[in-house]
Amino acid sequence: MILSALFDYYQRLSDEEDSGIARPGYSQEKISFCIELDGSGDVVDVIDLRDVSGKKPLPRALDVPQPEKRTAGIKSNFLWDKTSYVLGVSASSKRSAQEHEAFKALHRDALKGFEDAGLQALLSFLDKWTPENFTDSVLFSRHSDAIQDANVVFRLTGEQHFLHERPVARDVWQQQQTTGTSENQGMCLVTGQQAPLARLHPAIKGVNGAQSSGASIVSFNLDAFSSYGKSQGGNAPVSEQAAFAYTTALNHLLRRSDDNRQRLQLGDTTVVFWAQGKNATAAEDFVALFLGTAEGLDDMQATRRLGDALEHVRKLRPLRELDARLDDDTAIFILGIAPNASRLSIRFWETASLGRFAQRLCDHYHDLQLTPLPWNRPPSPQFLALQTAPVYGEKGKPKAEDISPLLAGELARAVLAGTRYPRSLLGNIVMRFRADGQIRPLRVALCKAVLARDARLARKQDPTSTKEGPPVSLDTGNTDPGYLLGRLFSSLENLQRAALGSQVNATIRDRYYGAASATPASIFPVLLRNAQNHLGKLRKDRPGHAVNIEKEIGLIIDALPAQFPRSLPIEEQGRFAIGYYHQTQSRFAPTSESNAEQTDPSESEGEAA
Repeated sequence: MILSALFDYYQRLSDEEDSGIARPGYSQEKISFCIELDGSGDVVDVIDLRDVSGKKPLPRALDVPQPEKRTAGIKSNFLWDKTSYVLGVSASSKRSAQEHEAFKALHRDALKGFEDAGLQALLSFLDKWTPENFTDSVLFSRHSDAIQDANVVFRLTGEQHFLHERPVARDVWQQQQTTGTSENQGMCLVTGQQAPLARLHPAIKGVNGAQSSGASIVSFNLDAFSSYGKSQGGNAPVSEQAAFAYTTALNHLLRRSDDNRQRLQLGDTTVVFWAQGKNATAAEDFVALFLGTAEGLDDMQATRRLGDALEHVRKLRPLRELDARLDDDTAIFILGIAPNASRLSIRFWETASLGRFAQRLCDHYHDLQLTPLPWNRPPSPQFLALQTAPVYGEKGKPKAEDISPLLAGELARAVLAGTRYPRSLLGNIVMRFRADGQIRPLRVALCKAVLARDARLARKQDPTSTKEGPPVSLDTGNTDPGYLLGRLFSSLENLQRAALGSQVNATIRDRYYGAASATPASIFPVLLRNAQNHLGKLRKDRPGHAVNIEKEIGLIIDALPAQFPRSLPIEEQGRFAIGYYHQTQSRFAPTSESNAEQTDPSESEGEAA
């Protein structure tokens, strides 16, 4: 299913003139330099093709003949390669002499007998060139070490096109492919047609953490993987045409460029998505808006459009009313890939209609909702995954490398598939509350989302279920023990602050939050005894305020059972955090200005509402 969907996506891109997708037999590769030759094969110039507009020069993506899949062997590419092959010069390879000989042997054999000025110039260059020329030539030495091990192409002086783009060169390359076509014919599992089968599939590049030379989804390279006399690609027969198409499409989705809105990173999982159907590009833009990868929009525009889309989907209105180009039935495909040595692991694969995906994402944001809102702009999945990472220091920020890889992938799967959030998510957040003491609003929202979705899906599966999710805003009538204890803890902390003011070195949250949320019976009696001392001091300074706080604490205690629970299960610890958040936020005036003042800037991805 995955390979078939990628194959169809390649066909769609091939029909779009501006897609930039590689033609059959070609591949988009990172090229840094061009060696310009005259008609006799002498080097006239060495041109730097890299993009120098940023802080660091970046190679240029060029459509070149498809590279060989290298493991331990020496195989030369056609009319381009890295300098160890082209020039016999390398800063890292210990076999550059053999690699250069392979490059010369390939081209002498492939270009023999073709009367083309550019190709003959290349042959003359290979006859004259020795690796010692590299250090002697100022044309190469001026580029210092930057050119070593970089990919290079050739061009005939006075022309704009590279050698591999010349008509004769394309004919030669086509003949090379035909000569190398597998004689093993069979039924292709992707197209369903009889065709030459690929023994090895082209490498897939761009997955974070995978080998830089590329990795594979389909790979059989040990005897243990052989069966019924079939080896390597014969175990999962895919035609050479289909193997090229699906890998080219996936490499296109994985490209690292500023204009790629179809790729995002969640922990160690690289996620790509695409659409098939009428106005597929508009559908991809719509999904990118939800996933936080949309481009060409400023913060205000993205926030407004996302808000409008969520409201539209919540009202169950057809998407075409939001944008005439959108069709609810457009097929959406989302693929999550994780590195696994030389292979790639499929972390998740989701496919559904655009309308169904939009509803799932709308449900996700509904489950996260708290009052007051813990964000200025609905958080993207990758920013939510960041909340599961540890925070060091009061003003510290979580780091992407600290995200649990498995948890990030399962969180993304739950968002996209509309299934229950991973149970480990709630445990992870509660552990973070206890470990670093950072009870941040988005973390609380994640606790609420896990519990709200569990309750909603339980009622869906069993209409007689009485399981209820946590409240969105402060609910003084809620009698859940965990929620009440969280409210009580917040009120006791407020009392301490009111009584001691700036004299507080560490609040009860800093010292007792973890124990209070896990083992209330051992902590709350101590806190209530200390509260009497705080009330006595507050009555002397601010008697009216003391009366209000004492009344608030009394109402919460009256709603609790006669005995404090000895321990709280993980779900109740999540409700404890929600109750704490609601009670704390209720003390601020319900104006937009007050809410904005209390919103942690780190919870809004640095984006203003």
